[in-house]
Amino acid sequence: MAVGKYKYYFKKPKSEITKDVFKWLMITGAVAIAATSPYFITNLLTARKKFNKYPKQKISSTFYKFRKQGLISIKKENHQIYISLTTEGKKKAGWLQIDSLKITKPKKWDKKWRMIMFDIAQTKKLSREALRGKLKEIGFCPFQKSIWIHPFDCEAEIELLKNFFNLSDKELRLIIVEHIGDDREWRGIFKLT
Repeated sequence: MAVGKYKYYFKKPKSEITKDVFKWLMITGAVAIAATSPYFITNLLTARKKFNKYPKQKISSTFYKFRKQGLISIKKENHQIYISLTTEGKKKAGWLQIDSLKITKPKKWDKKWRMIMFDIAQTKKLSREALRGKLKEIGFCPFQKSIWIHPFDCEAEIELLKNFFNLSDKELRLIIVEHIGDDREWRGIFKLT
């Protein structure tokens, strides 16, 4: 699977229903639905109006497929059905956050530079290449070989990338600096005044 021209770990779901189910379960954590079978799908539709646009059979088969792949757990307890993402499901759903990652440009630059330094082992080559691709995609520029630079606050975004790619502090660091020497070239690249 490719986002732009950069590869990530997991194959992105192609269907909208798959994306919607992942987003829904990722945001809510676990969902409880009244288990008045055979009305499970009807109860699910009531719980999440967005699913109304899909045929009931499509919804049912999506949940069945996720369960079979070990991406969700469905438990029945006290007349309720609890649906939640498994650990593997959370990993697969992580692309949703990564795919929509953006760094917000503030109205006024705080005159600080954010530098990402990474030293990722050859055994994690896929992670390293995917990280480079994502840094470029969200607006970072290479400063030196394994150092990338950006002018705006991005601490939360970098933490998300670090967690997604399972990188330690030794493998990936965000450093905030005020001076990088003559920064006219960088100010020009990022269109800063």
